Amino acid sequence: MKVLVINCGSSSLKYQIIDMDTQAVLCKGLVERIGIEGSVLTHKVPGKEDFVVQEEMKDHQRAVELVMAALVDPDHGVIKSLDEIDAIGHRVVHGGQKFAKSVLIDDEVKAALDKCTELAPLHNPANILGIKACEAVMPGKPNVGVFDTAFGMGMEPKAFMYALPTKYYEEYEVRRYGFHGQSHDFVSHRALDLCGGNENTKVIVCHLGNGASISASIGGKCVDSSMGLTPLEGLIMGTRSGNVDPGIMQFICHKEGLDIDGMLNVLNKKSGIFGLSGNISSDFRDVQKAADEGNEKAKIALDAYRYRVAKYIGSYAAAMNGVDVIVFTAGLGENDKLTRQAICDEYLGYLGVKVDPARNDVRGKETLISADDSKVKVYLIPTNEELKIAMDTVKIVSEL
Repeated sequence: MKVLVINCGSSSLKYQIIDMDTQAVLCKGLVERIGIEGSVLTHKVPGKEDFVVQEEMKDHQRAVELVMAALVDPDHGVIKSLDEIDAIGHRVVHGGQKFAKSVLIDDEVKAALDKCTELAPLHNPANILGIKACEAVMPGKPNVGVFDTAFGMGMEPKAFMYALPTKYYEEYEVRRYGFHGQSHDFVSHRALDLCGGNENTKVIVCHLGNGASISASIGGKCVDSSMGLTPLEGLIMGTRSGNVDPGIMQFICHKEGLDIDGMLNVLNKKSGIFGLSGNISSDFRDVQKAADEGNEKAKIALDAYRYRVAKYIGSYAAAMNGVDVIVFTAGLGENDKLTRQAICDEYLGYLGVKVDPARNDVRGKETLISADDSKVKVYLIPTNEELKIAMDTVKIVSEL
C-alpha cells in the first residue's frame, strides 16, 4: 500500500509517499509561500537531483495540484498514476475531546474539526484546507486524520484538568491535551519493542528541539505530557517560554503597555532560549557556541533548559512510581550528545541512570546509550511522525 502523508501549515505543505510494504520513503517535498508571492515547490527523490517548481500558488488546492503533477512527472515522479496512491494521511494539530484516535475523514469529521479551530486557530484551518484540497484533486480516495492531541487523550483527569472553575472545561473544553502526539506515540512504542517491554513498562520520552515536550507512558498509554491546552505550556523551547507564573503577564502588560495578545506574542516568539540568552539565537548550536566562548547568558540559558528537562523527568518518574526507559528524540535530542550527557549525569543519578560516553557519541541513530549497569535504559530513538501517520492510515483503511 502506498500512502501519501500531508502536513499543511498556513502557507506551507510538507508531503511524503511511503510504500508501507517496505516502509520506504519514495519521495518527499515541501511547498513554501502558499498564497504569498514567490511560491516554490521542492520535490526530493532519493538518488535524484531536487526538482524545483516556481509558480504562484494562490491556495492549497493549487499547491496540491502541483504536488500531484510532481509525483507523476515522467522524469522526477515516483508513480505512473495517482491511482497508485491508496490513501492519504493528514496531520491534524487539534482534535479537541472528540478525537482520541485517528479517524476516516467524512463531512461529519470536517464539521467537528471546524469546531476545534478555536483551540488551534493557527493550525487547524490549514489542516482542513489540506484535506479539502486533496478531496478536490483526488476524489474518492480515503483521507485519514491523525491528531497531535490523540496520544495525550490517554491522560486521566488528575493529569489533564486545570485547577480552574470547572465551567471552563465543561463549556469550552479547557484542559491539558499535549502535543507532538505522533512523535511520542511512535517513539514510546518503539522503545517498548527495543527493550522487550510489556503493558507495565514505564517510559519517559524527551522530544527535544525548537519545540520541546516530554511524555510519560505505561505500556504505550499516555500518563502525562508537558504541553497543555496549547504548545506553550511545559519546557523552555527555542522561542517559547514554557511554564511561567501567570501573574507575570499582568505585571509586564502594565509595565510595557501590552494587551494579552501582545504578551502571548512575547511568550511564544521572543522568549525561551532566544530570550533567555539575550537574543543570541533560538538555535541551540549558536547558543552552545556562545556559551563555549564565555557568554554567561548563553550558559545560563542552556543550564536552565537542561534543568527544566530533568525536573520533568523526575516528576514523571514520581507520577509513574518509577521509570524503566528514558528516550531522547527530535532535533536536539537526537543530535546533541552534550545535552543528553549533561541531563543524565547532573540530575538523574538518583534514579540509577548511567550513560556510556562512547555509546552516547552518536547522532541521529537508534542506539542504546546507557551503560550496562544503568538501572534505567536510556535510548536515542529518531522520531518518525510521517511513518506514524502512514501506519495509522493503513490501519484505518484496512478496516473499511
